[in-house]
Amino acid sequence: MKCDFFSLSDRGRVRANNEDAVAVDRDLGLAVLADGMGGYNAGEVASALATAEVQRQLRAALPRGSNAPREVRRALQHSVEAANLAIYEAALSRPDWRGMATTLVVALFGGARLTVGHVGDSRLYRLRQGQLALLTRDHSLLQEQIDAGLLSPDMARVAQYKNLVTRAVGVEPLVALELSEHVVQAGDTYLLCSDGLNDMLSDGEIAQILTHAPPLAQAGQALLDAANAAGGRDNISLVLVQCSPDTERQGLLARLLPA
Repeated sequence: MKCDFFSLSDRGRVRANNEDAVAVDRDLGLAVLADGMGGYNAGEVASALATAEVQRQLRAALPRGSNAPREVRRALQHSVEAANLAIYEAALSRPDWRGMATTLVVALFGGARLTVGHVGDSRLYRLRQGQLALLTRDHSLLQEQIDAGLLSPDMARVAQYKNLVTRAVGVEPLVALELSEHVVQAGDTYLLCSDGLNDMLSDGEIAQILTHAPPLAQAGQALLDAANAAGGRDNISLVLVQCSPDTERQGLLARLLPA
């Protein structure tokens, strides 16, 4: 399987600065997105630390093309733990960084396998054959109330406290990472996004844009423009990943293997 990547990050129409961060590593098949929080400028410090540390740790731990599923899960867990500790210790080192933290969603593609780790309410969606599916579950007070039957999804869209997360990277010395694995199919498109996108657009609107604007750059820009047109009340960040058969690799294997 071959994966193509495209990323965008924008401060939106209301915020003075951008506290989101994204990182893409095509050699690793890695996409990382973080939405920072904290005092003045501290949120962007936390998100930048998280994305950089996760990428650095995974590049060191996963030689390209030689990774068993258990090794990938272990490396992903370790990379987020290292990022968490880096943010936690940095916050202790400076008074103006106290309390900084970040959400995090990491997608690691390897062949037909996708390994996902997330903390907080940044999301990962999959578009497959025109159907949009949410592959992560928000770690938020709002999601807990939905799960408990106290709120309907429609009520949740207008709730005043939708951005109160119950987990974040950098708050404590240890972090609770949620891991999941998925099978990748040719034609899949994956979307990592901060809540500045999915708070502005419904899942139906996201699906419609992804379906009708197939080139990644065109679809990504269309999503960003739509979120800003709907109000742009927060920073807006996204990574799009499109998967297709690796015909060049298949041809090479065909030539190497005996008939």
